Amino acid sequence: MMALSDFRSCGEELERLLLLRTSPIAVGLLETEEDIPEGAVRPKRDLGCHLGLCQGFAMSRREKATVAMLKEDHWCYVPVLAFGLAEPPAYFLEGNTFFKTTVADRKAAKELAEALPRLESGKYVGVVSAPLKTTSFEPDLVAIYCNTNQLRSLLSGVKYKDGYMISPRLDPGGACIHCTVPVILSGDCHVTVPCGGDRRHALAQDDEMIFSIPRSRLEDLMLGLRHFEKIGFGYARLAPEMKADYPLFKHYVKVGKMTGMDVSEK
Repeated sequence: MMALSDFRSCGEELERLLLLRTSPIAVGLLETEEDIPEGAVRPKRDLGCHLGLCQGFAMSRREKATVAMLKEDHWCYVPVLAFGLAEPPAYFLEGNTFFKTTVADRKAAKELAEALPRLESGKYVGVVSAPLKTTSFEPDLVAIYCNTNQLRSLLSGVKYKDGYMISPRLDPGGACIHCTVPVILSGDCHVTVPCGGDRRHALAQDDEMIFSIPRSRLEDLMLGLRHFEKIGFGYARLAPEMKADYPLFKHYVKVGKMTGMDVSEK
């Protein structure tokens, strides 16, 4: 079982091994206001404004802040519904917010609304985020904004121990909930595309994706990342090149010859 210091060490190591531009985010669910970490920023109380959850996450990964958001702190209704901070109104469940703005078919819009990933209503009062390397709470999941090559390394790392692979459903909207709620509900990792709100209001970059991992799989990820770093296949160790007849691993040569290919070690 990981201690708080272990989570922090993982945050430091992830930033070092993957050369991340921003910090991996520790994300925790709050069952009561008493669960809010000491010193956490409350947007409405401390900043005199509301924020989108994507902006709270941005403050954690960019400004290294611990941010706790209850219903009164949110500016966007989507995470309020998804985290069960309020019951979805009939207007929403009928698909009215999706129809024409997101999809042209009313039936599909209704199905999208009904399928929104949601936690049990009333179970939680809010969500808290912080840089993983300085978190003061044990996270339920970790979300990592990364480029596609860093994502490849993360997928390789989590696959290493037992061949684990993920099958993400990519949605262009609601990044803040798709990188969190499905992970909590399923216990599986997830890949998310930053949404328009994340891009416009929270400074997500054109080359960024989001890799999310539940706390239960974090040790497996670190095991894999360390392995690939050791054998010279880590993110920072792969120098790009464009070369014909490039050097092959021995098993590539062996299997290639078995298939009749004209391959050899260089």
